[in-house]
Amino acid sequence: VTCSSGVRQDRLHVLCFDAESGKQLWQRQFWATGRTLTHPSSAVAAPTPASDGQRVFAFYSSNDLICLDLDGNLQWLRGLAHDYPKAGNDVGMASSPVVIGETVVVQIESQGDSFAAGIDTATGETRWRVDRGQRANWSSPVSLPAQGKRPAAVLLQSPDGLTAVDVRSGEELWSHKAECEGVPSSVATGDRIYLPSNGITVLSVSDQSTAYELAWDSNRLGPGSASPVVDGDQIYTVNRAGVLTCANTEDGEIVWQLRVKGPFWGTPAVSGGHMYLINQDGLGQVVKLGEKGELVGESPLGETIQASPAVAGGALYVRSDKHLWKIAAE
Repeated sequence: VTCSSGVRQDRLHVLCFDAESGKQLWQRQFWATGRTLTHPSSAVAAPTPASDGQRVFAFYSSNDLICLDLDGNLQWLRGLAHDYPKAGNDVGMASSPVVIGETVVVQIESQGDSFAAGIDTATGETRWRVDRGQRANWSSPVSLPAQGKRPAAVLLQSPDGLTAVDVRSGEELWSHKAECEGVPSSVATGDRIYLPSNGITVLSVSDQSTAYELAWDSNRLGPGSASPVVDGDQIYTVNRAGVLTCANTEDGEIVWQLRVKGPFWGTPAVSGGHMYLINQDGLGQVVKLGEKGELVGESPLGETIQASPAVAGGALYVRSDKHLWKIAAE
């Protein structure tokens, strides 16, 4: 996990904990090289780190990208603010990096210098850089794996549309122009892309070319700040009013709706036929999924939580602005 400290949030931290005991194994600290101003409710460490199984890539609102091995040894560091000093906005950046093959992709969009870049995972060198629209955006890049004749791509969502970029070359494969949300991110599964636009817009992508077509859209599935969740043949969204909606992925037809207690910043997690939602005030809610949604449990954690929970090894991992929890059966 990452965090930041100091009056100006200019101290960047990467921490590693033992998953069984919670014991801290190591911590590394770095000075931020870019602007660290954020909204009081956010932090420089808002982005989620990524890993390729050999390295950890920690990205911060200061546009610092740090690569460590799994023992915490520094491999390389890129202060992207040195290269592009006008990149940044007054409330902070929150887009998380994504690793696709041997490339880690960062998406930096603001009213200043806006771009996306593919960075070599081994060396930290820039493989490609593409200009982006000069508008604030907090959504994260998403992997679209190679399939058939379709090369591995990264999906870059911004307020004016979605662009698919070849992850090796940075070449634009296609773009879909539409008004999109600037906080929740897209979801790509198989040959479908679920885009937070006009509620939810679903694009069908071919494995024989770089072509795409519109499958369906529904303005009744509009997400709030949380990204949509796709599980099997169902898609789930939770809106700003705290309404959890389940719909069919085939046609967008609503299956059921359930009122939950919001507001939500983090994206809910699905595991074992249940959905785990944690609202901004730290109230955990468990919804049993099926023909209808049923609220089967609540538990207050008592701290502000804006991060998405993670599921691994039969456990739920949750971070607040003060603590890291592991929640699991005995």
